[in-house]
Amino acid sequence: MPVIPVILSGGSGTRLWPLSRKQYPKQFFNLTNGEYTMLQETILRTQHLQKPIVVCNEDHRFMVAEQCHAINIKPLAIMLEPIGRNTAPAIALAAIEAQKQDPDAIIAVFPADHVIENQQAFEQSLSVAIEAAKQDKLVTFGIVADKPETGYGYIKAVDEASTIKNSNYFNVEKFVEKPDLQTAQQYIESGDYYWNSGMFVFKASVYLKALEQVSPESIKYCKEAINKAQSDLDFIRIEKESFERCPDDSIDYAVMENASNVVVVPMDAQWSDLGSWTSLWDIANKDQNQNSHVGDVIAIDSKNTLVHSQNRLVATIGLEDIIIVDTSDALLVAHKSKIQDVKTIVNELKIKNRSEHLQHKEVHRPWGKYDSVDKGARYQVKRITVKPGASLSLQMHHHRAEHWIVVSGTATVQIGEEEQLLTENQSVYIPIGETHRLTNPGILPLELIEVQSGSYLGEDDIVRFEDVYKRV
Repeated sequence: MPVIPVILSGGSGTRLWPLSRKQYPKQFFNLTNGEYTMLQETILRTQHLQKPIVVCNEDHRFMVAEQCHAINIKPLAIMLEPIGRNTAPAIALAAIEAQKQDPDAIIAVFPADHVIENQQAFEQSLSVAIEAAKQDKLVTFGIVADKPETGYGYIKAVDEASTIKNSNYFNVEKFVEKPDLQTAQQYIESGDYYWNSGMFVFKASVYLKALEQVSPESIKYCKEAINKAQSDLDFIRIEKESFERCPDDSIDYAVMENASNVVVVPMDAQWSDLGSWTSLWDIANKDQNQNSHVGDVIAIDSKNTLVHSQNRLVATIGLEDIIIVDTSDALLVAHKSKIQDVKTIVNELKIKNRSEHLQHKEVHRPWGKYDSVDKGARYQVKRITVKPGASLSLQMHHHRAEHWIVVSGTATVQIGEEEQLLTENQSVYIPIGETHRLTNPGILPLELIEVQSGSYLGEDDIVRFEDVYKRV
């Protein structure tokens, strides 16, 4: 009976703004000063099981594929959600796909943005969960809580004296929403409550049956969306029209709170979901004044601070319990007690139609990346990096001309029907309306400066004719 990890990588991580953004969320960053990103750590944590199924946002597909390739993991499938429909339908997609491998497959569901520092304790709890899943249980993991926490939901377990004999898991009495501090303290003192981890183990068939009982339309439209799905490179593109008809439900609300065969396995593995900057401070290395610093930071007479600087020197004087996050285009300064209100800032950016909640100045593409260096009324300057062997689409623009200057590497440039090779310090001009393509034929990254000029410089002024990444 195979155990297939299901990695949920669809979140946008808005509570870690301004570092985490919708088009490049927190799971693709290395936030723990280790060797790997959070997505990579999640996959590697489960590599003793079968190859994983990754469910992600369509916009993140190339980042997922690239990060899997970097750790020599080829997933069973990378399933692309065309629209977010919460965890219940996302897990249903993976369960249906897992049954193609084995009708009796067990799936172990893990969000891609959790930190677990004690691998041995994690594997011990996972083994208990797998044994319970073999008995047709719907298993969730309850984190052994060491303090009152208002940022997590809680699971109340049935008293140990009346629990399942000869096992290390307990029946679940109820799930409760995030409490206030006083209620959370009562939960901890009772000893009957665990933090709700959002991690699960069950047979794919058992989960699908439980979901169908409470939401038959979810099963209907998930199956329909997979039947109409298309394979594309390493991806499975879920059909949008059917999938968006699925109810927008979490697994807790749709399944776990309604089923009678739900059990909880305690886990004490130094877990965190990194749901806020304070939770990152909790697990970070700190100096003698309990300051955690990443980047170029000088702190004088400061205590209990977290400073994360990407590009420049940040100096603090006389601060306490303050969070500072400095990126190339946004600066966050907040008191720890108010850090959950970061989501309010993200909502304000959305209302004002600003781009800082969507992407960074440095934007990643399947062929490489670009960084917006300067911008004015009728011009924009970008620094572009193209991976070895990669190629941009054959495209044209209605409203802008472009001038490319090679900084390092070698570029093959196609303009119209003509092709030319450019090397360091050489340049080329692409008029408005002319078809063109940029390719890096070398074995080193290609770096160039692009100067755009015209009446409209938006990214949607791209008409693609050919594209190896199928974005036409």
